[in-house]
Amino acid sequence: MATPDVHVRVCEQELLRYDLEIKALIQDITECDGPQSKLTEINTDVKKHFHILRLRIQDFERIAMEQDKESDKQALLSQVEGHRKQMLSNQTAWRKANLASKLSIDKMEKQALLNGAVRQRKMTKKGLAQNASDITENLMSISRMMAQQVQQSEETITTIATSSRTIQETNEEFKAMTGTIQLGRKLITKYNRREITDKLLIFLALALFFATVLYILKKRLFPFL
Repeated sequence: MATPDVHVRVCEQELLRYDLEIKALIQDITECDGPQSKLTEINTDVKKHFHILRLRIQDFERIAMEQDKESDKQALLSQVEGHRKQMLSNQTAWRKANLASKLSIDKMEKQALLNGAVRQRKMTKKGLAQNASDITENLMSISRMMAQQVQQSEETITTIATSSRTIQETNEEFKAMTGTIQLGRKLITKYNRREITDKLLIFLALALFFATVLYILKKRLFPFL
């Protein structure tokens, strides 16, 4: 073109700007390490840029078709074709970057899930070990309590046996005392009977003595009677 068209320059600058912005977004996709929502957000932005770039290429093609000179028209159409090829190249790079990024994110998510599962397994093992330790401690505590109960029961049985022996010995002593009391009662009864007999004998002896004395006195004092 002999004279640069202002619209052509503006359109070329916009095409160049959107091309550079798309390349920057593709680079962001390549470097995206997740999450998946961030990748989706970048892709949405890329789609918007491709839509605007496609419209600008169409505008550029329309400007080219409006040129009076065939040489200017062909030159601009050649640039339009170049921009279309560059857009297709960017689309190919975009798909490859998406594929690589998705594989990377999937790998990282799987690794995160695996690490989470390992941590969960470790926590589960730790929890099981703690539960086993608690159960063992509880069993030991119950065993100690049972041992104490057994010891207390043994002491109680020993006390009861001692008390039983004491009661039995006391009962034997009571039986012996009862026998002694009964024997004493019999002896006292026997002594009481003997005392009565002795008193009767003494009374009879005294009566015989006084009768004898009276008989002697009678014979001595009153012989004529």
